Amino acid sequence: MIPPLSILDLAPIVQGSDAGTALRNALDLVRRAEEWGYKRVWYAEHHNLAGIASSATAVVIAEAAAATATIRVGAGGIMLPNHSPLVIAEQFGTLAALHPGRIDLGLGRAPGTDQVTMLALRRDHPGSDTFPRDVQEIQLLLGDPHPGQLVHAIPGEGTNVPLWILGSSLYGAQLAAALGLPYAFASHFAPQALIPALEIYRERFQPSAQLAEPYAMVACNVICADDDAGARRLFTSAQQSWTNILRGRRGQLPPPIDDIEAYWTAEEKARAMETLARSFVGSPATVREMVEAFAAETSADELIVAAAIHDHAARLRSYELLAQLAA
Repeated sequence: MIPPLSILDLAPIVQGSDAGTALRNALDLVRRAEEWGYKRVWYAEHHNLAGIASSATAVVIAEAAAATATIRVGAGGIMLPNHSPLVIAEQFGTLAALHPGRIDLGLGRAPGTDQVTMLALRRDHPGSDTFPRDVQEIQLLLGDPHPGQLVHAIPGEGTNVPLWILGSSLYGAQLAAALGLPYAFASHFAPQALIPALEIYRERFQPSAQLAEPYAMVACNVICADDDAGARRLFTSAQQSWTNILRGRRGQLPPPIDDIEAYWTAEEKARAMETLARSFVGSPATVREMVEAFAAETSADELIVAAAIHDHAARLRSYELLAQLAA
């Protein structure tokens, strides 16, 4: 059985295109995702990367929410050390005021960029040590006011925007469990600690005002096409991209190629595919089998799916086919 499905969209800027096209494609995708029955679409905060257009994450969420009517939209996630908690509370409080009941706020503790860019984002950057305290501060600012409270998020106060903890290690699992928050694991690019993190989260979960029982959303890559060979060819864009990262060359998402084996060395292949281990590529029948097995292995309450596909029409087709499997 396939659990509820959501989409993680980095608004990829592909080779031969530009950021404006990437953002228009993101709006096209969220409209269609709503039609196809996806539960939510999240956008990720990354900076100083030539291939990602979702750096101003709250702005992208605002456009996506305005372009749709029912689907949940949110951040997967806001890299909280880059921001003042009050600013994030005001931004997401504004989103919630405009689109009540539809906004999610996923929070991560990494900067999502390099050291130089991190300092350009916030010159007094505190690092990740203040992350638990900052999460609780946002909770306070988005909740009901308390007697004697001096700082208020307007808009934001009283909206109780749902918070999520994002993670790719055991740390996030422990924090999400301690705070009684839903947990999203980034196994689409960091699969190694997936199962131990889920075990820790579920074993240590403490009920909270937001959440009575643990709720785990697990990320994966899905590339679905009409046949296995076509899907494998589309997947070579992601395989090239991770190979390029290993070579110290980050850039825009490349078009697919016919022979990926000629592109990478054996060592590069091993390292790239370790990163992409939770990738399910093939025809609808092939993908169904793999996704159902993944859902059973993880007992995921929800899957959030990334799809690094160069051609926008092929990317839409992949998500449409996947939605049909879960219908």
